[in-house]
Amino acid sequence: MEDTTTLYFREGPSDKVYQACIRPKDNGFMVHFAYGRRGSTLNTGSKTSAPVEYQIAKGIYDKLIKEKMSKGYLPGTDSPQQAPVEGPKKHSGIQCQLLNPIEEKQAEHLLTNPDYWMQEKMDGRRLLIRKEGDTITGINRLGFITSVPEMIARSAAQYKGNFILDGEAVGETLHVFDLLTISGEDMRKLRFAVRYMRLRDLLNAFYHPHIKIVDTYCSPEMAGMCSQFKGEGKEGVVFKHIDAPYIPGKPNAGGTQLKYKFYETASFIVAKVNDKRSVSLILFEGDKVRPAGNVTIPPNHDIPSPGSVVECRYLYAFKESGSIYQPVYLGPREDILSAECTTTQLKCRAEP
Repeated sequence: MEDTTTLYFREGPSDKVYQACIRPKDNGFMVHFAYGRRGSTLNTGSKTSAPVEYQIAKGIYDKLIKEKMSKGYLPGTDSPQQAPVEGPKKHSGIQCQLLNPIEEKQAEHLLTNPDYWMQEKMDGRRLLIRKEGDTITGINRLGFITSVPEMIARSAAQYKGNFILDGEAVGETLHVFDLLTISGEDMRKLRFAVRYMRLRDLLNAFYHPHIKIVDTYCSPEMAGMCSQFKGEGKEGVVFKHIDAPYIPGKPNAGGTQLKYKFYETASFIVAKVNDKRSVSLILFEGDKVRPAGNVTIPPNHDIPSPGSVVECRYLYAFKESGSIYQPVYLGPREDILSAECTTTQLKCRAEP
């Protein structure tokens, strides 16, 4: 027994979507939800911390839908079929490849290395798309099932076969940089150069206005493009060895696929909500908790709750206090674990 509802809200500049469902688990049922701006990567969560009886779940579900509709949300059925909204702990069985960062000196060396190709690092949310028949499933960086922006799902549905794509969702567009499977063929053990060419052929085979391939550059054009991206205020670049397979997870150090960021970002835990749309941030340092300063929440973002994980951009951090300088709030990160929010992320300088 399952119930699923998708609601939409449009008023002025607002264009939002809310999804809710009842899903069986063990001997009971869970109520899951997803929400956010239409076309964006949705935030997900659960209204039940443990399975409950169906009548209890139905009561929670009905109350949730009633509350949203009282605020102007209306039902919609014009989206392609997606995998049902799942709880944050529903794993897809797919683990994406995560990259280690490098410093400028190492990046300069790779810019002239003919064994590496370079791609722009998009400033978005990691999103893998799995297409199986008519069902489109989104997978986040931790491998958990997540919602797919509506227009991206529609573009993916245009392909007749099956695939798993790896990319970054930026608004209503998925920027694809790698191919894991196509029509049942596992591509992950093949060279990156082969995977990229097959990805290009795949995307040339159907109409996909909201899926774009990430351009790839080789020496000697890498240096010029890297300089251009930096001048345009882009997030950074990624270097991939042309013979590298797709290896799930992150190496303890180094690796054949590396990222070079032009500015600093880190994930923090919200400690408390302050006055004037500000929150206090903390990080783990071994077994201890360290304050990391405060950040202002822009008017176009909801104020995050204590205990949630958020992403911030900053200029640098002070080594003695751990506080970040000139922080900019980027948004919530449901795909980052609290345990990953450590002081080892920070690029520090001495306190003035």
